[in-house]
Amino acid sequence: MARRTSDYDEDDVRVRPGRRGSRPRTRRRPAHEDAVAGFVTAVDRGRYRCLVGDRAVTAMRARELGRKGVVVGDRVALVGDVSGRPDTLARIVRVEPRSSALRRTADDTDPFERIIVANADQLAIVTALADPEPRPRMIDRQLVAGYDAGMDPLLVLTKADLADPAELVAAYAPLGVPYAVTERGGGLADLRAHLAGRTSVFVGHSGVGKSTLVNALVPDAERAVSHVNAVTGRGRHTSSSALALELPDAGGWIIDTPGVRSFGLAHVKPENVINAFEDLAEGAAERCPPLCDHLQPDCGLDAWVEEGRASRARLDSLRRLLASREGEPE
Repeated sequence: MARRTSDYDEDDVRVRPGRRGSRPRTRRRPAHEDAVAGFVTAVDRGRYRCLVGDRAVTAMRARELGRKGVVVGDRVALVGDVSGRPDTLARIVRVEPRSSALRRTADDTDPFERIIVANADQLAIVTALADPEPRPRMIDRQLVAGYDAGMDPLLVLTKADLADPAELVAAYAPLGVPYAVTERGGGLADLRAHLAGRTSVFVGHSGVGKSTLVNALVPDAERAVSHVNAVTGRGRHTSSSALALELPDAGGWIIDTPGVRSFGLAHVKPENVINAFEDLAEGAAERCPPLCDHLQPDCGLDAWVEEGRASRARLDSLRRLLASREGEPE
């Protein structure tokens, strides 16, 4: 039998302590069916610049996202004022599933990983051939991060007018990493061909010419250019945050990231590294003892190579990458 309204008293009303209102909590969230799609091109102090159609919209992150972060490259849903007019602000209410996420940690013991960029499909590792000298360990670490993220690597060698790229190219030939060589004042046709139609993240330590390349590829970018100290080989961090830029007439995007002096890999599992070497991964599954790290004398991959199932150069490259992940000096 249903109770009459007059049968209710104050004990039947649930009021949350310390709250002015008595509206019950709910886990239901707005569907935001009127939300529009956007692409995050820059992040600056809690404000997100999003491309909506052909206009730039400034947005903030909605509280309902909780702790979910928003990074450059994210595809998001926005509500509110998406006109792009000055002094207007939209809200990001949803982050769409990511196809990739490039991560790094502060060092190899830091348990907290940071997502640098989302939804890129190519990792362009920029390194100078001289001034400053190449840092193979840094390149290796960035390759590990790229393989872990499921991204295709591209080696971009700058300042070929100062040094011959042959030695560095040969060192990475066993990995099958494609490369593009540039020189100061030279053409960029080869590099543009590698970037066309793709979303590429530019990474590299300070002073390698990353911002110079970006300015040449996207003339309106106006990225600040650093100068390298002739004694230490270090440059200042000219790009303070990631920025996505559309390539003119190429149908692709490049994302410039701040220069880094280290690239922690605490988040990367060893099996995610060897999976990038299909010929060696098969041998590891058949010949290696349980929990093999492929760096010890009892690793079965040595016999696999001796049988001609894979090349010694490939195994050396794998071990260099794994050793880099373990924090060997650069």
